[in-house]
Amino acid sequence: MPFVHYGVLRGTLHSHHRDRPDHQGRWFHVNLEVDAPAGRHHCAVDVDSHASAVGVRWKTFTLPPEALGPVQDLPPGYHELARIPGSGALDLLRHPALADRSGILFLRRPPSWLEDLLDLVGSHPWQAGSNTDAAEALESVLAPGREVLLFGEPFDDDPEGDLGMHNIHQNQGDPAGSQWWAENGAWQDGAVLTLRPDGDLDVFLAKFSTQSDHTDDAGHPLN
Repeated sequence: MPFVHYGVLRGTLHSHHRDRPDHQGRWFHVNLEVDAPAGRHHCAVDVDSHASAVGVRWKTFTLPPEALGPVQDLPPGYHELARIPGSGALDLLRHPALADRSGILFLRRPPSWLEDLLDLVGSHPWQAGSNTDAAEALESVLAPGREVLLFGEPFDDDPEGDLGMHNIHQNQGDPAGSQWWAENGAWQDGAVLTLRPDGDLDVFLAKFSTQSDHTDDAGHPLN
């Protein structure tokens, strides 16, 4: 089934660091420490493993905050989001401000003001490379002291009760038979956004090469 909980954490970036490399094939993360009213949150962003056969893809770009809808007005802290268009939830394949719009047709036409905005910001194709390349792309939008918006799944089973977020990447399109098939879902994708001094948002999105770019309403791959 899709995630039990999905939402956005708004806070201030305290610091970030990479996992230490190893040779066991585990997933490689960039770890963000984020301060919010409930305390410091540990947020792990998957950027693949140097020993994994699953490649990582990413994109970075800048958006005005109004492209996110109601999320721009949320106060600091964690907020659950309804997994529907217009709630502030993200879908990397369906949200008009996030998807690669080259050669695709949205099922729901964006409002005219958003269409005008998207004409200015253009399309955002995926980049491919190593886990180090992906980590460097993420780190390019991170600056301690900046306000951040992290979309994903909150930790709810940490034995020490630590605050945090994970699954900060695309969470749909995983193939049948994979360990993540059951967690596929539309409008529950993760992302890292940081507030720039000029008021716009730097955006980092990530997905894995095994995840489809075309999914049904349940988030399962169509190809």
